[in-house]
Amino acid sequence: MKVEKVKITEVGPRDGFQSEKTILKTEDKIDVINNLIDAGFQRIEVSSFVSPKAIPQLADAATILENVKRNPKTTLAALVPNAKGALRAVEAKLDEIVVFLSASESHNKKNVNRSVEDSLIGFREIAD
Repeated sequence: MKVEKVKITEVGPRDGFQSEKTILKTEDKIDVINNLIDAGFQRIEVSSFVSPKAIPQLADAATILENVKRNPKTTLAALVPNAKGALRAVEAKLDEIVVFLSASESHNKKNVNRSVEDSLIGFREIAD
């Protein structure tokens, strides 16, 4: 099988910032993302529109999107766990919403506090 196209996504901002015990300054996050845009990354997961109570490190997702350099060659994406997060993402003018699902019930419950079936129903709500 011949692969015609590969899409690479830089997830460092979202995955890395949420892993930090210390909450980084929003300005520093914006600088990192701007440097990735300047380096030519075409798709970047900048954050996640989750509850700030669940992941306080990503509470500034909308502010980040308001202040990063927009480049028509770069798609800015973010994880969205539910319809409320999707609305926040749309209001922040996010380019692309990413939904996620774990293959196992136990991991999905631990990760998003929902069953796999409930997550699939939630995807419909997000799409709407």
